[in-house]
Amino acid sequence: MKLIRFGKKGSEKPGVLVDGKRLDCSSWFNDWDSLFFNSGGIGKLKTMIGEKGTGLPLVPENERWASCVPRPGMIICIGLNYSDHARESGMELPGEPIIFMKATNTLHGPFDEVEIPRQSRKTDWEVELAVVVGRDSLYLENETEAREAIAGFSILNDLSEREFQLERGGQWVKGKSCPGFSPLGPYLATRDEITNLFDLNMELSVNGELMQKGNTGNMAFKPDFLVYYLSRFMKLEAGDIIATGTPAGVGLGHSPQKFLAPGDVVELSIDQLGNQKQKFV
Repeated sequence: MKLIRFGKKGSEKPGVLVDGKRLDCSSWFNDWDSLFFNSGGIGKLKTMIGEKGTGLPLVPENERWASCVPRPGMIICIGLNYSDHARESGMELPGEPIIFMKATNTLHGPFDEVEIPRQSRKTDWEVELAVVVGRDSLYLENETEAREAIAGFSILNDLSEREFQLERGGQWVKGKSCPGFSPLGPYLATRDEITNLFDLNMELSVNGELMQKGNTGNMAFKPDFLVYYLSRFMKLEAGDIIATGTPAGVGLGHSPQKFLAPGDVVELSIDQLGNQKQKFV
C-alpha cells in the first residue's frame, strides 16, 4: 500500500495511491495517525480495498500533496549514518547511533515551498530514508520484533541551517527545527512494498545539478536495528518518524561550500519511494 495525505495545511485528509491515481479514504478513516497504526489500520485498509475495490473518490489533480503522515510525537534523527557523509564532515563513523531530535512542527508537504529562515546564510539539504513507526514500542527484544514495528518508509528532506546548528552553541536541534524543514512524502510505502530496502538508490539535485547520489546499502545502522536500539532508551509511538541519515554531497561538504538561496529548486528521489520537489523562497 502507498498511503498519502492531501488538502490544505491544517485540513488534510487520508488517501491511497493506486496505479498513479490518488484516492480519497476519508470516508473510511480519520487520518493515518497513531490510532490508525496501533489498531491494525494497515491490515484493515488492505482488507477493505480488497473487498470493496478501488471505487473510492478521486482526489482532484490540483489538490496539494501533504506530508504522508500527520504531525508525529517525535522526529528522531540519526547523525553520521553513511560512511561517505562522515568523511566529508571530517568525522569517523560512530560506534553507536548518534541521536538528536527535530521539532515536529517542521513537517511539510513534499512539493511545498520552503521559506529560508530569517538571518540564514547556510540553509542546506539532506536526502534521507524515513522510517515510520507502526506501533507503540518500548524495550523491543530484537531486530525481528523491531521490523514488525515498522509501518513503512518514505522520503525526508532533512533541511538544516548549518550556522544555527554548528556555530551558535547548544545542540544540533537549533539548526534542524526551522519552519518547513521536514518535507515528507510523497507517500508512505508499507513494508511489503519495498523489495530491496538495503539497495535503494537516492539522489538530490539543486537547480538540476546533482549534489547527492547514494544508496541505502551504505547505512552503518539499518532501520531494523535503529528501531530496536531506540526502543531501549525511549518509547516509540505509532506515527513517529526516524530519519536515518544522509549520504555525501550536502552543501556543507562541498569545497567551496554551497547553500540554498531564494529561487533555488531542490529535487530528490529514492527508488520505490517516489520524488519530491521544493522551491526555496
